[in-house]
Amino acid sequence: MSKVFHIHQISDATGETLNAIVKAASAQFEGVEVQEHFYALVRSERQLARVMEHVREEPGLVFFTVVNPDLRRMLLQRCKEIGVPCQGVLEGPIATLKQFFGGAAETHRVGGQHELDQRYLDRIEALNFAIAHDDGQSQQMLDDAQVVLVGASRTSKTPTSVYLAIRGVRVANVPVVPGIALPAQLLVATRPLVVGLWASPDRLIQVRRNRLAVLGEVRDTSYVDLEAVRAEVAATRRLFEDHGWPAIDVSRRSVEETAAAVMNLLAERRDASP
Repeated sequence: MSKVFHIHQISDATGETLNAIVKAASAQFEGVEVQEHFYALVRSERQLARVMEHVREEPGLVFFTVVNPDLRRMLLQRCKEIGVPCQGVLEGPIATLKQFFGGAAETHRVGGQHELDQRYLDRIEALNFAIAHDDGQSQQMLDDAQVVLVGASRTSKTPTSVYLAIRGVRVANVPVVPGIALPAQLLVATRPLVVGLWASPDRLIQVRRNRLAVLGEVRDTSYVDLEAVRAEVAATRRLFEDHGWPAIDVSRRSVEETAAAVMNLLAERRDASP
């Protein structure tokens, strides 16, 4: 049985740069089985402590982009205690360039780009999947998704789906509409991670009014009525709780941050599976 090398990526932001660097570097090696563990939006000692428990369970190389000096020191100390190598990607390129300029040139493996090409094709496939399963379409194939985003109108389901698809995740999204039952296919789906998205009533009304203005609609309806939207948000959150679906408040999150939170949930689910 071949050895599996665990690579942990820890970021206090969305981790896009970190992930790209690790993937590009990994493409230079063949015949190596790598299991990646991705942790984004790590911004507190509690979050970092939870991440380090995962690292302790599956020790390997740790790459990070952490700006906060206290968290950085904590991360370095924990890695030292566990006995795993730890490298900040901001320092890594500088050290590598110093070595490069003073020594022999790096030998680039021919054909490494083919792995990147396959990842590109996987992303295109994921984008096509997201488009085909946007806003409740193709409900009969929901179980083929890796993630299903569920939420009321204007809770960033579509842009988050597209962003995740760019990361190679097959995502469907299903709207929650007052008075309309959720599709049966969603309730019986077992393979995808179902994640609820919600926003505060004030934020939801603001986004909806902007959308109506773009469409040239000026009439007030229950779609932007404060009491109606409050009831809609409360009902949506109860729905998520009743089904045991993890929920994300997108009121003040960017699409990138919401997608990173979903990736964290996906990673936790994968790590928890036998």
